[in-house]
Amino acid sequence: MKLNFGQAQTELKDSNSFEIERLYVLAEFQGKKVGQILYEKAISIARQQNADYLWLGVWEKNYRAFRFYQKNGFFEFSKHVFRLGDDEQIDLMMKLQLKF
Repeated sequence: MKLNFGQAQTELKDSNSFEIERLYVLAEFQGKKVGQILYEKAISIARQQNADYLWLGVWEKNYRAFRFYQKNGFFEFSKHVFRLGDDEQIDLMMKLQLKF
């Protein structure tokens, strides 16, 4: 897992937010709640730092990850195009509000 905050964030750079830049689980451990534990740790860290929200980008064709984040309260708020070699790909930008 990799979290970014402040100017280290890849996109928004909002001082009141945290970015989950990476949250990877090896295939052999998927479905065993490892991702959920990492996700909950990210929330805990963001709350300790008094963040208003968490955000992330998930590849539009990573349906499993998209469903995971949706199930955990994230909602899509934008899209971001990125290049992988000569191929344009789309990340769905998702946000989880921690304060209301």
